[in-house]
Amino acid sequence: MSGAGVFTSVASQASSVFSGAAKGVGVQNAEPQAATPFSGMLKTMVEQTNELDRKASETVTGLLNGKGVEIHDAMIATQKADMAFELSLQVRNKAVAAYQQMMGMQF
Repeated sequence: MSGAGVFTSVASQASSVFSGAAKGVGVQNAEPQAATPFSGMLKTMVEQTNELDRKASETVTGLLNGKGVEIHDAMIATQKADMAFELSLQVRNKAVAAYQQMMGMQF
């Protein structure tokens, strides 16, 4: 598989995981991504990561203020946000590596 193919595959899987995480379900409900441009997929992934981070912050704030948030809910929300961020970081690293590989090609 070529570098671009691997990158496309990783981006597709990342989008599936983010759509499942944002809905609060597992990866099994991944929908097929038909004709979505890569930039749109990447934008959606960043937006979903920000949303998960916002939800985690709200949950932790609710826990610390004693607003009836259970500690396990706060832990789950922070872990989801952490996993989304780590996945975004890995997709970014793959994009940078693919860019550097293309820039190093001899024509």
